[in-house]
Parts: sequence; structure tokens; C-alpha cells
Amino acid sequence: MYMEKIIVAIDGFSSCGKSTMAKDLAREIKYAYIDTGAMYRAITLYALRNGFIGGGKPDALSLEKVINDMDVSFRVDPSTGFSETYLNGENVEQEIRSMEVANHVSGIAALPFVRASLVEKQRFMGAGGGVVMDGRDIGTVVFPDAGLKVFVTATPEVRAQRRLDELKAKGVSASFEEILDNIKSRDYQDMTRSVAPLRKADDALVLDNTDMTVPEQKAWLLEQYNRVMDCATKGTSPFSGEN
Repeated sequence: MYMEKIIVAIDGFSSCGKSTMAKDLAREIKYAYIDTGAMYRAITLYALRNGFIGGGKPDALSLEKVINDMDVSFRVDPSTGFSETYLNGENVEQEIRSMEVANHVSGIAALPFVRASLVEKQRFMGAGGGVVMDGRDIGTVVFPDAGLKVFVTATPEVRAQRRLDELKAKGVSASFEEILDNIKSRDYQDMTRSVAPLRKADDALVLDNTDMTVPEQKAWLLEQYNRVMDCATKGTSPFSGEN
């Protein structure tokens, strides 16, 4: 029996492991994976390279003039099977993960014209379903009718340690205190911005993965997906009576 492919929206705080969960699920169910956070990071990298960020604040007027000329796309690396981020045809996957980009991305993401441009691209990418998309506003703004919505959270300290371990594995130097400060700052900016602030969708499932391993998170998410698809075949609601 043919099953229509759905959109899986995974939102939550920075360094919660959303991308790892989303990648694993997409690979498991053979869906496309779209890292919307990487798109905002790519725009931030462009702004940094071109001097559009000075004194810690973005030059919105200069950036707005060129926003529609920027091409942010994803290509699968055949050697790893993972998608990587491209900015105007250049692979910037490693550069966008730097602390410099992390320190400025929330300010760029708060600009209304940046969000409008990228949301339009994200909706186009996911229009046919069959995608796992993670970010800050996927279930609330980009795809409010997504078939499965998940909101991921964890304590700032755990998230900082995970981010530090990730950077160390890549040979990037950073301190726990610097990362923790960055995470807390980004949380505040993301939740208080005027356009599409970070919040849980009313019908999203909450996953606090503070004390969960990656395999446990993967199993939980796959269980929720299978539950949604199973109920779709029966014409019942998968989460009726649940918060």
C-alpha cells in the first residue's frame, strides 16, 4: 500500500542534537534531510566575509541588497552519504560551524528579510513532503501542518559540553565557558526576537534529551514517526489525549 510521505519538523534549542537526530531519521526512512540552521549560518558567513557585521551588529541595509543573490544549497557527499552546505557553489560546511559564525548567527537570523528569503526556500524544498527538516521555526512558521513535530531541549550545560566535544573532535579550539555563554546568549536572542521566535508548537512532542544517549534519541524519534505513519493507515490520531 502506498503511503504519502510526510514532513517531519524538528525544532529546539542550539546544540540539542537536532541535526544528528534528523540525519539519522532521514537516512533510516529514506527522506531528504534539510538543516535550516546551516542556511542561516551560510548567510552569516557571507556577512562576515563581506564586512556586513561591525561592532557585533549586522549591516542590515547592505545585506538586504544582496540577499536574493545568495544561493544556499545542499549536496550529498558520496563518500559519507551526508549532505553538505554550499554558498554560491562553494562548500562551506566546515566554515559555518566556527564559533565566529555561532556568535553572530542569531543576529542575522532575527532580520525579517533574511527569514522571509530562507523560509521561502525551505518551503520550496519541502513542498513535496518526504523531508526531515530541523531548525527553530519549522513547526510554527515554515510547515505548521507538518505530519510530525518535535521540540528538543536539554540543559545549557549539557549542550555546551556536547558542542565542546564536537569541536574538539574536529580539532577546533574552544572553551566550555565561551560555548556556554554563546548558547545562553543564542537562547535569549532566539526566544525574544520579534520575527518567528523560538517556541514549541502547540501540537509538538517535547523531547528533553539531557540524559539520553544518541541511540536512545534515535529510537525515540523513529518510534514517533512509525506511530504517525501507522495511525495514518488506520485513520486515527497518533497523539490524541496526549500533551
